[in-house]
Amino acid sequence: MDSSRMSNQSRILEVILVGFPSLSPTFFPLVSTALFLVYIFSLFANGTVISLIVLKEHLQKPMYVIIAILSASDLLFDTITLPKIIARYWFGAATMSFVGCLFQVFWVHQLGTMDAFILMLMAIDRYVAIYRPLRYSSIISNKRLGRVCIIFVFLTSLTPLYAALSDSTISYCGRVRINSCFCNNIVVHALSCDDMSFQRYLSFALALFVLLTPLAFIIFSYIIILAMIHSSGNGQKAFYTCTTHILVIAVYYIPRLFAYTADLMPVRLSIDINVLLLCLYTFMPHVANPIIYCLRTKEIKQTLRSILEKHLTTRVNQNVSIFSIRD
Repeated sequence: MDSSRMSNQSRILEVILVGFPSLSPTFFPLVSTALFLVYIFSLFANGTVISLIVLKEHLQKPMYVIIAILSASDLLFDTITLPKIIARYWFGAATMSFVGCLFQVFWVHQLGTMDAFILMLMAIDRYVAIYRPLRYSSIISNKRLGRVCIIFVFLTSLTPLYAALSDSTISYCGRVRINSCFCNNIVVHALSCDDMSFQRYLSFALALFVLLTPLAFIIFSYIIILAMIHSSGNGQKAFYTCTTHILVIAVYYIPRLFAYTADLMPVRLSIDINVLLLCLYTFMPHVANPIIYCLRTKEIKQTLRSILEKHLTTRVNQNVSIFSIRD
């Protein structure tokens, strides 16, 4: 191998986070503001759900603990990815270290996988609650739930860790532009001067496995649950709870399955459209899920309403006291 070839295959120290490659600078403030609002809303909404469940003892049940874990996962994902792309469009801070990029690769895939397993855990919780209601408290407990989550964290870290470590050993040809809103395995592979066909197929197969395995169990469990509710004829409350979870699952899975299906089609979408789809199916569930919980989960909704009413009553009383003193 000649020296020029070897120099071209040097290690990358920094990458440039491009975001939308064809976006005019005129729209940079608009895009950064939109992403900033998404992040702030996700921070506030998911933080509210987590705080309610942590601080209110009557919400510290396995079903709500699972919701809190999902909110924490979504919030961590957004915190790891969104500030950098916002800074890229807001301040022009497009460069990031390659180590930082690999850090994103690990957490993006780990947390994305973790979400799928949490949704499966949510389906298991509802299955036991409806199919084995008398044994629910002995089968599902917060302590057992914590152990299962620790196992999930370990299992969902294996593939992302392998991906990040293998990406660190790839030979690159001076390409440093990341055509995405954050680093993931696919966009890092695009920087390589090696033939990455096998790695791409492997990544795609693993992604489908991670998505479809929990989804298959979720569909199977909810078919049984809905059949039991239908046969019993008096499961209105259980059906309402299940539809809430199904909405969360649909928000997570439908855009992802669409994106993976689009990759298999002969028609190739532009890079900007692919980045837009990535942002939509990644960040929109993080915004939608807390809204679904607060609007459709009765205990969370009532708790939030009571806190707001108490706060408003306190404010009104304070204002009345101030006016009384002035008079």
